[in-house]
Amino acid sequence: MTAHFSVSTATELPSTPGDSPLLDRAIVAYYDELCGNIRHRGHSPAGSREIVHDVYLRLRDRHTVLDGKVSLKAFLLRSCINLGIDRFRRQRFEARLFSGTEAEALAVSAPFASPDQAMDTEYRIGILKAAIMEMSLQRRRVFIASRVGKLSADEISSRMKISRNMVDRHLRKAYLHCLDRLEDAL
Repeated sequence: MTAHFSVSTATELPSTPGDSPLLDRAIVAYYDELCGNIRHRGHSPAGSREIVHDVYLRLRDRHTVLDGKVSLKAFLLRSCINLGIDRFRRQRFEARLFSGTEAEALAVSAPFASPDQAMDTEYRIGILKAAIMEMSLQRRRVFIASRVGKLSADEISSRMKISRNMVDRHLRKAYLHCLDRLEDAL
């Protein structure tokens, strides 16, 4: 039995915001069939009912989504199937995410071991910024081009019109200067 509802029948009943008589009637008419189709795709009976309910909740406030649908049954069935697939994907992802043992979880390092380490990192970055600003303009430009711009020594040499040896010398002295400032501060 295939029932087709038209939008004109939905306007015959009084509606309030969040109320969709067309959707309500379609869910009631096809509920068992929707649940059965979802169960046949591997979901539990409770899971299939939950999927149909979630589809209803998602569509309830979106009145225009039903406009122009030739078959509400086919639309609802496809919506339920898609949501069921999403649920399976999420379950598979969560199973992989939480599949490890507690020992494995403890072995994963955190970005910062402690608040003290985070403060120490900020302190060191401040020292490095000050050390970079103390360098001569050309040395600072070579250092930033190398570290931030990820340019090779040859690229820096050609862009700044200085020899490759001079680039190497600037980089070596810049690294030594930064290390000296860090050692002095720590």
